[in-house]
Amino acid sequence: MYVPFENMPPESKIWIYQSNRKFTDDEFAAIETDLRTFIDSWAAHGRDLEASYLLKYNRFIILAVNQEPQAATGCSIDASVQFIQQLEQKYSVDLLDKMNVTYRLGEHIAHKPLIDFKKMAKEKAVSEKTIVFNNLVNTIEEFEESWEVPAAESWHSRFF
Repeated sequence: MYVPFENMPPESKIWIYQSNRKFTDDEFAAIETDLRTFIDSWAAHGRDLEASYLLKYNRFIILAVNQEPQAATGCSIDASVQFIQQLEQKYSVDLLDKMNVTYRLGEHIAHKPLIDFKKMAKEKAVSEKTIVFNNLVNTIEEFEESWEVPAAESWHSRFF
């Protein structure tokens, strides 16, 4: 059951998928339609999940589930991963590779393989002050407080 993202409780579980390229506005509009259809049928043990999504910067897909009325289970999480895999195939993008880093360069959002980001840190092309997207956050509350942060305040700090 779809719930607007802003109406989801702060403790709702989230999953963040980052694209290795920017989606076009038309692609993002189509993805939004697909997400709404998926969420309207997303269930765990036969019970609808109270869920939502957020699309950010034409690059990020965030899924959220309010675990209070019905927790996401292994099968429902598998269904969401299968949905994301379908998006990967449909748009020829990578959404599941966690070995990439997305960060800000002014207003531009850049995306690099982790190994390249580590090299950039060593060469001082990025710093502890570089704004990174910490996709390891687990709840909406953490997302709002700790998703876009200086590298020094996230797991990226180990590279400096």
